[in-house]
Amino acid sequence: MPYPAALIRKVRAHLNGDGIIAYATESCYGLGCDPRSYRAVRRILQLKNRPQFKGLILIADRFSRLRRYVLPPTEEQSRQLDRAWPGPHTWLMPASRHTPRWLRGRHESIAVRVTAHPDAAELCRALGTALVSTSANRAGLKPLRTYAACVKAFGQRVLALPGRVGARKNPSTIQHLLTGRIIRP
Repeated sequence: MPYPAALIRKVRAHLNGDGIIAYATESCYGLGCDPRSYRAVRRILQLKNRPQFKGLILIADRFSRLRRYVLPPTEEQSRQLDRAWPGPHTWLMPASRHTPRWLRGRHESIAVRVTAHPDAAELCRALGTALVSTSANRAGLKPLRTYAACVKAFGQRVLALPGRVGARKNPSTIQHLLTGRIIRP
Protein backbone atom coordinates (compact mmCIF):
# COMPACT_ATOMS: atom_id res chain seq x y z
CA MET A 1 0.00 0.00 0.00
CA PRO A 2 1.53 3.33 -1.01
CA TYR A 3 2.49 5.83 1.65
CA PRO A 4 0.25 8.93 1.67
CA ALA A 5 1.72 11.91 -0.21
CA ALA A 6 1.70 14.02 2.97
CA LEU A 7 3.80 11.45 4.79
CA ILE A 8 6.29 11.27 1.90
CA ARG A 9 6.64 15.08 1.98
CA LYS A 10 7.27 14.90 5.74
CA VAL A 11 9.86 12.13 5.31
CA ARG A 12 11.59 14.01 2.47
CA ALA A 13 11.82 17.20 4.56
CA HIS A 14 13.11 15.18 7.53
CA LEU A 15 15.81 13.50 5.43
CA ASN A 16 16.78 16.81 3.81
CA GLY A 17 17.35 18.13 7.34
CA ASP A 18 19.84 15.30 8.07
CA GLY A 19 17.12 13.30 9.85
CA ILE A 20 16.93 9.59 10.54
CA ILE A 21 13.94 7.37 9.84
CA ALA A 22 12.89 3.95 11.10
CA TYR A 23 11.05 1.77 8.60
CA ALA A 24 9.97 -1.84 8.13
CA THR A 25 12.26 -4.19 6.18
CA GLU A 26 12.40 -7.92 5.42
CA SER A 27 13.33 -9.08 8.95
CA CYS A 28 13.19 -6.08 11.30
CA TYR A 29 12.82 -2.34 11.43
CA GLY A 30 15.73 -0.50 9.88
CA LEU A 31 17.28 2.85 10.60
CA GLY A 32 17.92 4.89 7.50
CA CYS A 33 18.89 8.24 6.13
CA ASP A 34 20.00 9.94 2.95
CA PRO A 35 23.31 8.23 2.10
CA ARG A 36 24.72 11.59 0.96
CA SER A 37 24.29 13.11 4.45
CA TYR A 38 27.43 12.75 6.54
CA ARG A 39 25.66 14.25 9.58
CA ALA A 40 22.78 11.78 9.38
CA VAL A 41 25.11 8.79 8.94
CA ARG A 42 27.13 9.92 11.98
CA ARG A 43 23.92 10.23 14.00
CA ILE A 44 22.87 6.67 13.06
CA LEU A 45 26.28 5.32 14.06
CA GLN A 46 26.06 7.16 17.39
CA LEU A 47 22.50 5.93 18.07
CA LYS A 48 23.56 2.35 17.40
CA ASN A 49 26.96 2.66 19.08
CA ARG A 50 28.31 1.17 15.83
CA PRO A 51 31.88 1.78 14.70
CA GLN A 52 32.24 3.57 11.36
CA PHE A 53 34.86 1.11 10.09
CA LYS A 54 32.18 -1.58 9.58
CA GLY A 55 30.39 0.32 6.82
CA LEU A 56 26.67 0.36 6.07
CA ILE A 57 24.17 -1.16 3.66
CA LEU A 58 22.31 0.84 1.04
CA ILE A 59 18.92 -0.30 -0.21
CA ALA A 60 16.81 0.79 -3.15
CA ASP A 61 13.75 -0.24 -5.11
CA ARG A 62 15.84 -0.68 -8.26
CA PHE A 63 19.51 -0.95 -9.13
CA SER A 64 19.66 2.37 -10.98
CA ARG A 65 19.41 4.19 -7.62
CA LEU A 66 22.55 2.35 -6.42
CA ARG A 67 24.71 2.83 -9.55
CA ARG A 68 26.43 6.00 -8.35
CA TYR A 69 27.85 4.07 -5.37
CA VAL A 70 29.27 1.03 -7.20
CA LEU A 71 31.54 0.25 -10.12
CA PRO A 72 29.62 -1.02 -13.15
CA PRO A 73 29.12 -4.80 -12.96
CA THR A 74 30.21 -7.10 -15.78
CA GLU A 75 27.54 -8.95 -17.80
CA GLU A 76 27.99 -12.08 -15.69
CA GLN A 77 27.80 -10.07 -12.46
CA SER A 78 24.64 -8.36 -13.74
CA ARG A 79 23.09 -11.80 -14.29
CA GLN A 80 23.97 -12.74 -10.69
CA LEU A 81 22.36 -9.56 -9.41
CA ASP A 82 19.26 -10.16 -11.53
CA ARG A 83 18.86 -13.68 -10.12
CA ALA A 84 18.99 -12.43 -6.52
CA TRP A 85 17.07 -9.14 -6.81
CA PRO A 86 14.73 -7.88 -5.75
CA GLY A 87 15.09 -9.86 -2.57
CA PRO A 88 16.84 -10.26 0.78
CA HIS A 89 20.30 -10.64 -0.75
CA THR A 90 22.92 -7.97 -0.09
CA TRP A 91 25.94 -7.84 -2.38
CA LEU A 92 29.34 -6.39 -1.53
CA MET A 93 30.30 -4.57 -4.73
CA PRO A 94 33.39 -2.51 -5.54
CA ALA A 95 32.67 1.05 -4.47
CA SER A 96 32.80 3.86 -7.00
CA ARG A 97 34.93 6.94 -6.40
CA HIS A 98 31.67 8.74 -5.44
CA THR A 99 31.17 6.52 -2.39
CA PRO A 100 32.41 8.26 0.73
CA ARG A 101 34.53 6.40 3.29
CA TRP A 102 31.92 7.16 5.97
CA LEU A 103 29.47 4.87 4.10
CA ARG A 104 31.82 2.02 3.22
CA GLY A 105 33.96 2.04 6.37
CA ARG A 106 37.40 0.52 5.97
CA HIS A 107 36.33 -1.40 2.87
CA GLU A 108 36.87 -0.78 -0.83
CA SER A 109 33.39 -2.21 -1.40
CA ILE A 110 29.88 -1.11 -0.46
CA ALA A 111 26.99 -3.35 0.60
CA VAL A 112 23.91 -2.83 -1.59
CA ARG A 113 20.49 -4.48 -1.94
CA VAL A 114 17.45 -4.07 -4.15
CA THR A 115 14.75 -4.82 -1.62
CA ALA A 116 11.58 -6.77 -2.28
CA HIS A 117 9.98 -5.58 0.95
CA PRO A 118 6.91 -3.62 -0.20
CA ASP A 119 7.18 -0.77 2.35
CA ALA A 120 10.94 -0.27 1.99
CA ALA A 121 10.77 -0.46 -1.82
CA GLU A 122 7.83 1.96 -1.93
CA LEU A 123 9.69 4.38 0.32
CA CYS A 124 12.75 4.39 -1.97
CA ARG A 125 10.53 4.74 -5.05
CA ALA A 126 8.47 7.60 -3.61
CA LEU A 127 11.58 9.45 -2.40
CA GLY A 128 13.50 8.73 -5.60
CA THR A 129 16.64 7.66 -3.76
CA ALA A 130 18.58 4.86 -2.15
CA LEU A 131 18.56 4.77 1.65
CA VAL A 132 21.01 3.73 4.31
CA SER A 133 19.63 0.56 5.92
CA THR A 134 20.91 -0.79 9.21
CA SER A 135 18.96 -2.68 11.84
CA ALA A 136 17.12 -0.56 14.39
CA ASN A 137 19.00 -1.48 17.55
CA ARG A 138 22.07 -0.63 19.55
CA ALA A 139 25.10 -2.76 18.71
CA GLY A 140 24.82 -6.18 20.33
CA LEU A 141 21.08 -5.97 21.07
CA LYS A 142 18.19 -7.59 19.20
CA PRO A 143 16.78 -5.60 16.27
CA LEU A 144 13.42 -3.95 16.83
CA ARG A 145 10.48 -5.43 14.94
CA THR A 146 7.65 -2.93 15.46
CA TYR A 147 6.79 0.72 14.99
CA ALA A 148 5.91 1.01 18.70
CA ALA A 149 9.26 -0.44 19.77
CA CYS A 150 11.07 2.12 17.57
CA VAL A 151 9.08 5.01 19.01
CA LYS A 152 9.81 3.78 22.54
CA ALA A 153 13.52 3.22 21.88
CA PHE A 154 14.32 6.35 19.86
CA GLY A 155 11.60 8.89 20.68
CA GLN A 156 12.02 12.17 18.82
CA ARG A 157 15.52 11.31 17.59
CA VAL A 158 14.04 9.19 14.78
CA LEU A 159 10.97 9.59 12.58
CA ALA A 160 9.35 6.12 12.81
CA LEU A 161 7.10 5.09 9.92
CA PRO A 162 4.23 2.65 10.29
CA GLY A 163 4.74 -0.66 8.53
CA ARG A 164 4.86 -4.41 8.82
CA VAL A 165 8.14 -6.29 9.04
CA GLY A 166 8.55 -9.18 6.60
CA ALA A 167 8.43 -12.83 7.62
CA ARG A 168 12.20 -13.43 7.55
CA LYS A 169 13.72 -14.38 10.90
CA ASN A 170 17.30 -13.56 9.86
CA PRO A 171 18.81 -10.50 8.19
CA SER A 172 19.66 -10.56 4.50
CA THR A 173 22.41 -12.76 3.15
CA ILE A 174 25.59 -10.81 2.42
CA GLN A 175 27.77 -12.08 -0.42
CA HIS A 176 30.91 -10.71 -2.04
CA LEU A 177 30.19 -10.19 -5.74
CA LEU A 178 33.78 -10.64 -6.94
CA THR A 179 34.68 -13.76 -4.94
CA GLY A 180 31.27 -15.33 -4.35
CA ARG A 181 32.14 -15.72 -0.67
CA ILE A 182 29.16 -15.64 1.72
CA ILE A 183 29.89 -13.12 4.48
CA ARG A 184 26.59 -13.58 6.34
CA PRO A 185 24.32 -16.55 5.51
